[in-house]
Amino acid sequence: MKHEVIVSAKTIDAAVSEGAAKLGVNADEVTYEVITEPKKGFFGIGEVKAEVKVVYEKTPDKLAVDFLKTLISDMELDAEITMTSGKGNEKHISINGSEAGVLIGHHGDTLDALQYLVNLVANKKEDENEDRNYTKISLDIENYREKRQETLETLARRMSEKVLKYKKSITLEPMSPYERRIIHSAVQNIPGVSTNSIGNDNNRRVVIFLEK
Repeated sequence: MKHEVIVSAKTIDAAVSEGAAKLGVNADEVTYEVITEPKKGFFGIGEVKAEVKVVYEKTPDKLAVDFLKTLISDMELDAEITMTSGKGNEKHISINGSEAGVLIGHHGDTLDALQYLVNLVANKKEDENEDRNYTKISLDIENYREKRQETLETLARRMSEKVLKYKKSITLEPMSPYERRIIHSAVQNIPGVSTNSIGNDNNRRVVIFLEK
């Protein structure tokens, strides 16, 4: 998604700065094309201003960050956003701050919904014929996902021990696909027990049972 503006100023740098300001971004975030070189003239006679086309291209990751910045600003939260690159077109965004926890929700349900929205915003095409690779964005808040993974792995081990001790299957509470994968993966490393998923949609649960 490109936004551009043509600006005239005494110097090229001044034109770029003014153009960036009009586009609502910093000068180091734009590219530019010089249409007319500036000329000083003689005592102001014959002076020619620089004419520059300033371009700001909103890449998927920029769209995602802008969306989150607007959300945090509108909610008046004390939080900061950082973004890092992963493999290929993968991006990871972290939100941290004293008030960022409100965006996590119960067992990360708000975080998951927010991540879904961020990916929609980042990959929305203005033109159906636009050729652009999909950018996968993972979102985390206050390192919640790592902490939640540790909690779920501990739960998987503890429930597996109960299944082995009492010889009875245990059905866990409903979880998201991401959390169910953590449970399945953790139980795979425990001899004598296995897992399966039951239920539909948001009520899907993991069952830990004795291997025959």
